[in-house]
Amino acid sequence: MPIDAWVREEVEIPEGVEVTIEGNLIKVRGPKGELERELRYPGVRIFTEDGKIIVFKEFPRRRDIAIARTFKAHIANMIRGVTEGFTYRLKVLYSHFPMTVKVQGDEVIIENFLGEKNPRKAKILPGVTVKVMGQEIVVESIDKEKAGQTAANIEQATKINKWDRRVFQDGIYIVEKAGKPIKF
Repeated sequence: MPIDAWVREEVEIPEGVEVTIEGNLIKVRGPKGELERELRYPGVRIFTEDGKIIVFKEFPRRRDIAIARTFKAHIANMIRGVTEGFTYRLKVLYSHFPMTVKVQGDEVIIENFLGEKNPRKAKILPGVTVKVMGQEIVVESIDKEKAGQTAANIEQATKINKWDRRVFQDGIYIVEKAGKPIKF
């Protein structure tokens, strides 16, 4: 079979991580917890071999290759999540009205944003922890997508409409994504 007749992507399974594949359901268990995800696409097979997870597709088209590499990235993120976890850092900035941020249950409450009387709220997804430490908010989870969505919910809660953003730069902004600083 010529080499172009298939696509084969591999992900190393590190020590202390256990991977179970049941059909299209992939379960990854590590020191920080357990994640599971269903990865399904016609003709793409996922299996383990010699301490590696293999994503395989025969006679791939361009879209099939993209799907195989996407599945590889999802599996690598699951493995990183159960070993290291993901952390997002947000910064609370204000110049006009001092706002207060606190966590109540599964919501982040933002009070006195631009002098508004009603508090703004942002949803915290299940499995995500949010800590408010002064002017910094830390979002942590083993699931990269849930941590990122929670950080985005907090940032979007303070989005300014109808005012000049060059003047009113108050808000909560993501400054570090999954351990990598954001360049402005």
